[in-house]
This record gives sequence, structure tokens and C-alpha cells, in this order.
Amino acid sequence: MITMTEPNVGDYERYSPKQAAALLGVHRNTLRAYTDSSLIKCRFHQGTMRKFYYGKDILRFWRAFV
Repeated sequence: MITMTEPNVGDYERYSPKQAAALLGVHRNTLRAYTDSSLIKCRFHQGTMRKFYYGKDILRFWRAFV
């Protein structure tokens, strides 16, 4: 279940999947399922191809589901 407290994030700060899941109060696998369903948008770092989430995307997702 998603946390009822609005995540305190910066719009263009980058958050790892683990950090984003903690901010939303869900398990990493749940966040992955939301990403795979296109409910929340993730991006990839150009050099390392690691997944990250912008704070604005985390907030958009949180506001849509609370």
C-alpha cells in the first residue's frame, strides 16, 4: 500500500529504484510492476544504463494513487 504522506523530493533529483520504493512505501518488486505497467516513468543513466526516477515522476504517481 502506498504511503499516505507526500514524498519530500526535488523535481529533478534522481532516485534509485530502492530510494523511490522507500519514498512511496512499497516493495521494489511492486515498483517494478508499476513501471512495467507504465504507471510510473523511469529513465536510464546514459553512461551506466542504470534505472532512476525523477522526483517529479514519483510525485505524479503518488498524487494519482492517493
